[in-house]
Order: sequence, then C-alpha cells, then structure tokens
Amino acid sequence: MGRAFEYRRAAKEKRWDKMSKLFPKLGKAITMAAKEGGLDPDTNSALRTAIKNAKGQNMPKDNIEAAIKRANAKDAETFSEMNYEGKGPHGVLVYVECATDNPTRTVANVKSYFNKAGGGVVPNGSFEFMFNRKSVFEFTIPEGFNLEETEFELIDAGLEEIEIVEDKVFVYGDYTAFGTLSQALEDLNIDVQKSSLERIATQGVSFTEEQLVDIEKMLDKIEDDDDILQVFTNIE
Repeated sequence: MGRAFEYRRAAKEKRWDKMSKLFPKLGKAITMAAKEGGLDPDTNSALRTAIKNAKGQNMPKDNIEAAIKRANAKDAETFSEMNYEGKGPHGVLVYVECATDNPTRTVANVKSYFNKAGGGVVPNGSFEFMFNRKSVFEFTIPEGFNLEETEFELIDAGLEEIEIVEDKVFVYGDYTAFGTLSQALEDLNIDVQKSSLERIATQGVSFTEEQLVDIEKMLDKIEDDDDILQVFTNIE
C-alpha cells in the first residue's frame, strides 16, 4: 500500500480526532445496522462490527446502548444510503458515502461543499470504477503473533493482503469477503479495533503541499456534515 496508505491513514486518524462529530456517525451506523438486521449483535454481524468500531473509538457504553434502542423506537428515523462522486480542488477525485433522513438536504449540502471549493458533483458512476472496494480490518499486534500462520488461516476467508505498520496489522480483502474475514478473525481470537468497507483508488495522484491544503479544507467541510459516513479520494 506504501505512501498512499500512509497518507490515508494519517488523514483518517486526524479526522477521527473530531470526537464531537465522530460519536453521532458511529451511533448512526449502529442504529442502521440494528434496524436492518436485528438488535442482537450475536446474530447480526453488521451490528457486531458497528459496535466494535464504536468501542475502538472509545464511544461510551451508554451511547452504544442508546443507539441500539433507537432502532426499535416507534419514531425511529429511516435513513437512506446515498453515494456521490465529485471533483474537488486541483482535480482531486472524491467519493462520498452518506446516510440521511433528508436526501434533499444532503444533496444540496454536498453540492455546495464541492462548488465552494471550485469543483463540482459529477453523475454517479463517472469514476467509481477507478476505486477498488475493499474490506479492511485493523488490530494491534497481539502477543505471540505469527504473520505467516495468520496469513495461511485467512486465505480461504478471502484474504488478499496483510500489512504491518509499526504496531498495527492491516488485513485487506475484496468487499464481498467482509463477513468471512470478520468471522475468521474472530475464530482466531484476534481483537479487531476497526473494520470497514473502503474504496481505494486504483491509481493515486500526487499533489503538492499547497494543493493538499486546499483539498483538506474541502474534505474537512464534507466530513463535518453529520450525514456523511465516509469519504475517499485518489490522493497518493
């Protein structure tokens, strides 16, 4: 993954630090998973994953339980999942995943973020093919960890690549293998801190530091929006 991976990781960790915005997004993911697949994480793998991700970001237990209960409330909001593609400053390509209870509001907001940055939203499908959708799992290297043995155990579950960066292990597979990889990691008693479906650019583009400042300003505005779940770019 190399330099492109390092940039994505650093950028994402910086944005994860915005806890005031992070917890509502994590809560929304939990509520959506519970509403779709049931309130029991033992039988709902999507909910189990959402809860693990929330715990990995130190989301309080009370917040997690409240998010689960909201899925069963009579007045529970119904969220629509929507994706947008756009071009930002200096030609950067941006793929935005949203979950909203008001699509009209969300599309207007997303368009404004791009337009104000000198870019614009493009028709869906314009460059989706330029991103590979991957299952990504992250965990701290456990005591006695054997890379070769773990790799062997995960191959049949859909493993494509394992990468070690400092004290972290990153497991990659096709997006269709998310469930099997998640189960295989559980069977190995590996405590996964973060897991997600990500879109990784097939060919990253280099930008200068000055250009990245402009791009990051737009990305920060997009990701501050409560309706935005994930944002992906082709930044190398």
